[in-house]
Amino acid sequence: MTMQLDTTPRATRVPPEVARSWLLLSAARLAAMAVAGSSADAVVIDLEDAIDASRKEVERERVARFLESGGEAWVRVNDRTSAFWSGDVERLRGLPGLLGVVLAKTEEAAHVTETAERLGGSTPVVALIESALGIENAALIARAPGAFRLAFGSGDYRRDTGVANSEAALAYPRSRLVVASRVGGLPGPIDGPSVVDGAPIVTEQSRSAAALGLTGRLCLRETQVGIVNEVMAPSAEDVSWAAGFLGEFEEAGGVVRDGSDLPRLGRAEKILRLDRAFSAAG
Repeated sequence: MTMQLDTTPRATRVPPEVARSWLLLSAARLAAMAVAGSSADAVVIDLEDAIDASRKEVERERVARFLESGGEAWVRVNDRTSAFWSGDVERLRGLPGLLGVVLAKTEEAAHVTETAERLGGSTPVVALIESALGIENAALIARAPGAFRLAFGSGDYRRDTGVANSEAALAYPRSRLVVASRVGGLPGPIDGPSVVDGAPIVTEQSRSAAALGLTGRLCLRETQVGIVNEVMAPSAEDVSWAAGFLGEFEEAGGVVRDGSDLPRLGRAEKILRLDRAFSAAG
């Protein structure tokens, strides 16, 4: 029996600029999961690694029909150098339910710009960086017209470079993406997923990513979403501190008292802005 797809959109969605959890869902599983029922900040239907080459066109059409019939989602499209990229962007262009695309294996700024242009110029493009060359060109990619956020394809990066799956080995590329995002004026980057499941591992890896300045994570399963959302949101202690600091600052007339006030003011305002965005989405 085929499960009916629930295409009812959530009343309030976390803005993609600050979205924490990005759940990857294979296009082949689209009919078996209610996209709108996910607790992820963003759902990404995968037309790339999760789909065999022999099934690319069939699954692309399945995704297009979903987006035409009331469904809403992001879509991971095949990389610019592949034989499937052109078909992906042409079929997705202008579809009402397309929230944005995640561009696989981005290595050059032109990959982002050409994708954005082929999609009509207004569709957000998350550049998924998955290789040494992509990391080397990260600042250029972040400044490319059409770039919305950067994301880290940690699994393919490890395959490309041969580095271990450890915090020390991955700190450099993660930090490069954080710096590149700041240089390009983009929101914080999205980290790669936890391949090994289990709450302790997902929690630890999410905290590590957040400590480096990444502000979101790709998720492979729904069970990872809640952990990522919690870890990458301001803690209750942070929110309490921010509210208290702003209260004291306003009581003092909003006058800067010493050199630490402005940095603390910026941090407090950011914490409360994020807390409002996440709280509104439930």
